[in-house]
Parts: sequence; C-alpha cells; structure tokens
Amino acid sequence: MSWEFSVAVAAIVVMAVVGLPIGHAMLGASLLYLLVEGQDMGIAAEQLLRGLYGSYVLLAIPLFIFAADLMNVGSLSDRLLDFCRALVGRFRGGLGHVNVVSSLIFSGMSGSAIADAVGMGRIIINLMTKDGKYPAAYAGAITAASAIIGPIIPPSIPMVLYALVSDTSIGFLFLGGVGPGLILGVLLMVVNAAMARRYGFPVEEPTPLRDLPRVTLRAVPALLMPVILLVGIYGGVTTPTEAAALAALYAFLVSTVFYRSVSLRQAYETVRQSAKSTASVGILIAGALVFNYVVTVEQVPNSIRAAMAGYDLGPVGFLLLVNAMLLVLGCLLEANAILLVIVPILIPTAVSLGIDPVHFGVVVVVNTMIGLATPPYGLLLFVVSGITRTPIGQTIRHLLPFLAIMIVGLGLITFVPGTVLWLPRLYGYGN
Repeated sequence: MSWEFSVAVAAIVVMAVVGLPIGHAMLGASLLYLLVEGQDMGIAAEQLLRGLYGSYVLLAIPLFIFAADLMNVGSLSDRLLDFCRALVGRFRGGLGHVNVVSSLIFSGMSGSAIADAVGMGRIIINLMTKDGKYPAAYAGAITAASAIIGPIIPPSIPMVLYALVSDTSIGFLFLGGVGPGLILGVLLMVVNAAMARRYGFPVEEPTPLRDLPRVTLRAVPALLMPVILLVGIYGGVTTPTEAAALAALYAFLVSTVFYRSVSLRQAYETVRQSAKSTASVGILIAGALVFNYVVTVEQVPNSIRAAMAGYDLGPVGFLLLVNAMLLVLGCLLEANAILLVIVPILIPTAVSLGIDPVHFGVVVVVNTMIGLATPPYGLLLFVVSGITRTPIGQTIRHLLPFLAIMIVGLGLITFVPGTVLWLPRLYGYGN
C-alpha cells in the first residue's frame, strides 16, 4: 500500500473525528487520493454514477424505509402489539417477551433496527414502564437487544448492502437470516425469563381465549405484509426490489385506506422523513463506492489475503478473527460503513478459504447489528436512552446479560453453518 493511500485513510479519520459524516469523509479522502496520485478527478463521478445507476437492488432500500415509516405512523404497530400480548403476555416478564416477539414480527416489515426501536420500541417501552412495572433502564435495554433482530430476519437493509458489495443473491441471504434471527429471539426470551424471576417482574393479565380470534383478526392485515414479501420473492413472482415496492404500496394502502389511521398530511410527512433517511444512506453508499475504487487500485484485498496466508489461518481461525474485529469496530463505526468499506476487503479472503458467501454475509450482519447495541457508542444505546430518559450507564448495566447471550448466539451461527444454510438449501441453494 502506497503513502498516498495512507494519506487518504488518515484524511478519513481526521474528517470523521471533527464531525463530518462518514460518507462525506470517504468522498473527500478519495478525491484527495486521486489528486495526489495525479489521476483524473472525474473518475470519482464515474465510479459513483456507475455504482448507483448500475445497482437495481439499491432501490429496495428507500422502499423498505418508507414501509417501516408508514408502520410507525399508522396503527399497524398497535395492532401487532396487541397480537403479541395475546400470545406471550401471560407469562412472567410477559411484556419483555412481547418486546422480543414484536421485534421478530416487525422485523419482517422494516429491515431496520433503528426503525424497530423508534417505532414499536417506543410503544412497548411506555407499556413496560407504566405504573412502575419494569425499570425504565431495563425496558430500554431489552428494546435495544430485540431491535437487533430486525435486520437479521428478512427484509434486511444491511443484507441488501452486503449483496451489493459481494454479488450474492439477496433472496438466499434473506432466507439465511431466518434461522439466526429466531435463535437470537429465543435466547433473548430465555434471559428475560431469568431476569423476570430474579427481579420479580409482574405477570400480565392473560387475554381471554374468546378474545384471541378478534385480536388476531385485527392484526391479520399487518401480519400479511411479511407473507407477501416472502411469497413474492421465493415464489418467483417478484424480485427483492419489486417485493420492496409491493411492501411499500401495501403498507400505504393498509394504513390510509383499510385502517384509515394515516391522513394525507401524515403520509406526506412520512415521505419526507423517508427521503431524508434514504439520502443519508445514499451519501454513505456514494462515498463507499468511490473509496472502494481506491481500495481496489491499491490492491488492499490482495495484500490482506497474502498476510492471512502468511499466518496460515484456516476458515475457523479467519472467522474468529473477523468476529473479534467486527465486534470491536461495531462499538465505534456505523454498521453500514462497516458493510460498505471493511467487509469488501474481507470477502476475497473468505472465498479463498472456502467459506460460503451467504453464511459469511449473515455472520457479518449479525456482528454489525450487535455493534449497534455495544458500549460505548452503539447507536441503539443512545436511541433507547433518549426514549426512556435514563442515563446510558444504567441502560448498559441491564443490557450486559443480553449482549452476552447474543455473543453466544453469534458463536453458534458462526461455527455451525447449518443454522444459516438449512433454509436456503431447502430452496435450492448450492444445487
């Protein structure tokens, strides 16, 4: 690697430290590299336009964001929450279980951990803290932990980004996330049950059996969204991007026409908010596309692969190293930045070691999602602490058991590939 590349990396660090968004920092550093290398500055625009306009899959991102925002504005979240309370609210620590199960269901619609925490999470936190049933910090901690599941179970915006940089099938990546998402959900509920017994959390009044059909019927239109997504993609009816458009249209029609819970003004504000979120992700993708050109020119992936070969790391050793590195980076960097900048450097080595790209992608996404809730700078920590108005230190103290069990789950997903690949293989992957 040349001194010009070192200057570019240093420039990213400096610009990020002074508060510039990471996408802008990568764009600025890439332009600086082209300048000192004496290359045509127009290469940056060429790489950016080729990447953005040549990747049809990127259209899925704003559509999933829009669908999630509509879910948060309308009454779909409330109806799903009532359904989850009817299912698992009757057990000790029931609202904690409801928190996890609602994330499992809502994840089939939003694809975003932050959308899950801000939307469904805000509602369940208010329920948990009402009348002092649960400490606010505990409600925030389990909300942050359960929100991680959102981008693991399909649809998943991080998996769309991984597919972009790895040229892996989005459909098989989505299928690969189902098993790990369910595993993490069960593990979180086990910890919640243990905490409920330890702290004497209350048992909720069970929903009468005669009311279950009514509660379920009210939630059916919302529950149909993930069904439409999965049937459309895996039934061969739509591409993942077309399925995202269908999901956004369905969420709009259900919220505005069927439930009539979203006015035209609210729908307009939702479009504006979704556009802002999309622009933020778009700038990051643009910066990564240009910087990845710099990385390719400098042959950084080949250098790393040669270094790994020198240490004679097998697949297990490489995955251990990747897990350790990504868990540390997840404490400091945004998940999308890791997926767009760091992961492309690791993919060639993973492929050369015979690691399945779908398995590797799911492991990487789970890593980056855990990073969202990992101290000191996990974004979910700040989101839930803002909602609960509790010091972030108290949230972290309650979160530690959940983080520990999620790392155990990560180890299982990493070293038992069947937990990821059984469902994709069922649908023909690898044949």
